[in-house]
Order: sequence, then structure tokens, then C-alpha cells
Amino acid sequence: MKKTEKLVPQVLLRRMILVLLDAAIVIFSFYFALLLRADGAVEASWWPHNRALLYQNLPWIVALYLLSFLAGGLYHVLWKYAGERDLIRLGGMIAVPTGVVYFVNHFCVHGVLFDSANAMAAVLIFLLVGGSRLAWRLFLNHPIGERLRGVPNKDPNRPVMIVGAGEAGAWAINVCKSNSSYGHPVVAVDDDPVKQGQTIHGVPVKGTLEQIPQLCTQYNIHNIIIAIPTLRGSRLNHVIDLCVSTHCPVQILSDPQLVGSNGPQQGAFRELNTADFLSRDEVTLDNEKISGYLTGKTVLVTGGGGSIGSELCRQVMRFRPGKLLIFDIYENCAYELLMELQQKYGRDIPVTVLIGSIRDKKRLDEVFETYHPTVVFHAAAHKHVPLMEISPAEAVKNNVLGTKNLLTSASEHDVERFVQLSTDKAVNPTSVMGCTKRICEMLIQTFAGNTDMKCVAVRFGNVLGSHGSVIPLFEAQIKKGGPVTLTDPNIERYFMTIPEAAQLVLQAGALAEGGSIYVLDMGEPVKIMDLAKQLIRFYGYEPGVNMEIKIVGLRPGEKLYEELMMDEEQGKMRRTEHNKIFVASPRDIDLAVFYQQLQDLAAAAQHNDEGVVDQLEKMIPTFTPTRKNLKT
Repeated sequence: MKKTEKLVPQVLLRRMILVLLDAAIVIFSFYFALLLRADGAVEASWWPHNRALLYQNLPWIVALYLLSFLAGGLYHVLWKYAGERDLIRLGGMIAVPTGVVYFVNHFCVHGVLFDSANAMAAVLIFLLVGGSRLAWRLFLNHPIGERLRGVPNKDPNRPVMIVGAGEAGAWAINVCKSNSSYGHPVVAVDDDPVKQGQTIHGVPVKGTLEQIPQLCTQYNIHNIIIAIPTLRGSRLNHVIDLCVSTHCPVQILSDPQLVGSNGPQQGAFRELNTADFLSRDEVTLDNEKISGYLTGKTVLVTGGGGSIGSELCRQVMRFRPGKLLIFDIYENCAYELLMELQQKYGRDIPVTVLIGSIRDKKRLDEVFETYHPTVVFHAAAHKHVPLMEISPAEAVKNNVLGTKNLLTSASEHDVERFVQLSTDKAVNPTSVMGCTKRICEMLIQTFAGNTDMKCVAVRFGNVLGSHGSVIPLFEAQIKKGGPVTLTDPNIERYFMTIPEAAQLVLQAGALAEGGSIYVLDMGEPVKIMDLAKQLIRFYGYEPGVNMEIKIVGLRPGEKLYEELMMDEEQGKMRRTEHNKIFVASPRDIDLAVFYQQLQDLAAAAQHNDEGVVDQLEKMIPTFTPTRKNLKT
């Protein structure tokens, strides 16, 4: 409290000084403008008369300008962080009294001032008031000013490299200069040849992005900040590799939308995360089509508390649904998601969490009869490949029979659109989980052909950061000191980020050709060995030197290489109107045979034994199971 009382007189004194300074600037500007109008001919006969008129009217003119400055909040601006908006604001504060002086001169007291002198005075006031603030800002950032303010000297052992010499790079340099905790920018790099040899806020641009490693050595760089918001995909991956190879801590813009904003930026930069290592080009959505089937509708998301399901809920909320139903058997994650959405959108949002299992047909019927959803996203499933090899009956009960329950309830309660989330593991499956997902795709096709629902499946690969995925496992192993365990040195996987997957699922739902299987463009497969080495280097270790990579062999049901389409789909896939979504035409399915096989599968799933796997193999000829002794 005492600190506040001490600060108030200081603030008042500062504002009084600024008011007096501005009053002097206004007086000088009008006198100098009149002098310029006279072209220095002070001996002219009109000069004494006009000068006397100016002196008579200066008091109210000065008062008018100061009143405008006070009303416009000029003395509340922190000029240390001022930008273009503040200068535009200053221009508006000067334009108002300039207009008033013009009006008085023409309609009230003729001959107060020449119009040209009035205009020149306005320009001078803008330059001098704005220039005085800028000069003070430059002085504060000068080493002499910093010493007077008691700012500690920048640590020469923490020099920073800025990657990018555009608007974001300039903003990052300013942020670092206003907050010494980020370090001291000493060099910037950029691929634009025009910027080479130039300086940004005193920081030289000394090379291209490819020269990051050698410049880090030359300037003894301690930290690297990547400040190029447009850098994405393989190019960002390459730049991250270059930065990580220097063993310097690497940061990136936490929110590109902050670029150009004013004020002290806390948390302006963040540490790299796993999604940055596999950066992909930004997804472009047809928001109009997605809004057409989501806005104002009741949307049900099964498995809504899971990794993909929760992101689907977040994305759906962007399109203002009439009601969002989060359906999950696990209450904790669903509750946390509800709290997150309420914090973002307000406590009165139309979101309801419903606890239940897709195995329970009666519970599903209650939900559909009570809330009447028109769109269903089905993300609930058992997904962990090795676990389902041990418990194939549970995979069948949940993934196959649960999906059948959901499709049946949805079709009986006038659902318009049903989107099933599938996986690349459904293609030529070697795992029980993948096989059950392939049967789900077949269920989608049968319901699409025999009901009024638009039923589609969306097939994609691994998503970064999902529960049980490889990257969180690697990170945990590295933090514990290793070893990092890898199933096979040649194993490859397709990856995309959780938001990207969720957005493309929404887009595929908008396309909704009944019975179609949509395949998302996963880009090029990633060698898991390369990914492991990237993460190890990111955490400051060297693979095989101070961090061991241990090959442990493929787990039950795992493949070396995942596939996104089956043999019969090869050459028949066609690109949709969205360049990242492909579609496979529905296959012919003998309904009588298929439903008899489903009954046999349900009967086999009463016991967790080889009979379940045998029945799956009968239903899916491309299934090559990993035989294991199963215990009930």
C-alpha cells in the first residue's frame, strides 16, 4: 500500500511536466508556423498585426489542444511500448482542435490565423509531441538510460539469436529488449537477400537460416528464438533440426497473433513441443460447409473425453452448435473438458456431459430419446494394439458390438449424419484392434445403404500427443535418463496433430457421401528412429553417446509399415474437393452373410479365447493375426 502512495505523486508530476511540455510545443508550433507563412519577412507591414492577433488567441488555442489531449487519454499512454495505433490516436487528438481553430477563424473571429499556418502548426505539433515521446523511449532503452533506471546489465553470457528478420522478428527483438529475462539479441538470420547486412533495432542480420549452426558458434549464442509465423511443414522441421543441432535452448512464438501488439509481453515465447517436430502445413477448412451441418444442431461425440474426442468437442464449439453432448464412460476427462469449455465460453454454454457405455443399448436409447442429436461423431473405442491382443473379446464387445449399438440407436432416432473415426490399422490388419476397426467401416457402409443416415468413416494414422502414443513414451524415458526403447530400427508411422485430425474429420463430415471411407492425407511416413534421435537431441543428449536407444522387437499385432488403403482401393481412391481428403467408393457387402458373421462373432466374444480371433479371421480375409495364448 505504501508503494502505491509513493507512485501516485510521481505519476502526477510526470503528467504535469508533459502537460507543460505540450503547452510549450503548441505555442512554439503556432508561432513558428506563422513565421514560416511570413517566409521570415518579419519586417512586413502585416506581421505585427497578425502576431498580436496570435498572442491574443493563443491562450484558448493552447487550452483547446490540452483539453483534446486530456480527453483522448494522451497522458495515459505508456510510450515505452507505443506503436502505430498510438500515433494514429495522437493524430486524431490534433485533428479535432485544428478543425475548431479553422471554424473559429472563418465563422467567428476572422483573421485569427492563416489556414496555411493552422495546417503547418498541426503538423509541427504532431511531429514534436510524438517525437518528444519517441526520443524519451530511445533514451530509456539506451545503456545510459538503463543505468539511470537501475536496469541490471544484460548478461553477456546469454546472447540470443532471432530466426527471422521480418515483422515478427522485429517484435521479438523489442520484447527481448523490454524483458531481459529472455536474453540479449545479438544477431538475426533470414533467407531474404534484401535483409542481409541490415539491422533491426540495432541487431544485425548476418546470415541465412542454413548458417544457424556456424553463427551460433561465432556469436556464442545461448538461446535461439524462432520468429517466423509462416514457417510450417517440412521447412519448419528442417529449421528446428538446425537449431536443435546447436544444443542451444530453442523457443518459438507462443501466439503469432501477438506480433505487433503493445505492452510488456509475458510468455511471448514458448519451448518447442513434440508437435513442432512434425509440423505440417496448416489445414484450410470450408467453414461455410461445416457450419451448415453443425451450427444450431445437437451434436453427440462419443468418447468425448479422450484425446481425439475432446479435440472434436473443442472444434465443434467453434461452430456454435445448439447443444454439444459429451458421451464417455470415464468421467474425469469429460469433466475436465467441460470445465475447460466453460472457462472459455462461459458457464451457461449448451454443453452436457453424459456418462455411459456404447455397449449399453438401453442407455444409448435414453440419450437419443432425451436429446435428439442430429449429428454423431463416434470416437469411443479401445485403441491400444498390444492390450487388445490379450483381450480380443473386449475389443469386439466395445469396438464392433458397441458401434453396432450406436448405429442402430442413431438410425432409430432420426440422426442425419454419423461420422465414424477409423484408423490406418484397419488396412490389411495384423492386430485385433485394427481388425475390429475394419469391421466398423463395413458396418458404416451397411447402415449407409439401408438407412436414411449419411454414414461415413474417416481413416487416419497416429496423432501426436494422444494417450499411449510413442512420443510421450519417449519423452518420459528421456527424462528418466533412458534408455529409449524402439521396437524396430526400420519402423515407420504416419503422424498428424490432434487439432489437424479433428478439423479434417469435421470437414469430411461436411462432404458425407453415404457409405464412403474418407482417407486423410497423412503426408510422408516418419521413421520412428529419426524421431527418437530428434527428441533425444532436443533434450540435450546425443543418441548412442549419453542416451541409449534400445531395440526391443515388435509388439504383438504391430506392423513395420502402416498402410492407408487396401489393395482393392489402390488406384480407386479419388481426391475430394478438399486437397487433404481422399475417398474410397463403398464396397459390395453381402448383408445376410455379414450379419450372420456378426452374430457368430458376438457369440465367440462371450469367451476371451482363440475362437474370437478365428471368427475375426473369417470375417476379414486380409487379417493376419499374431497368435498368442490367451487367458480368460
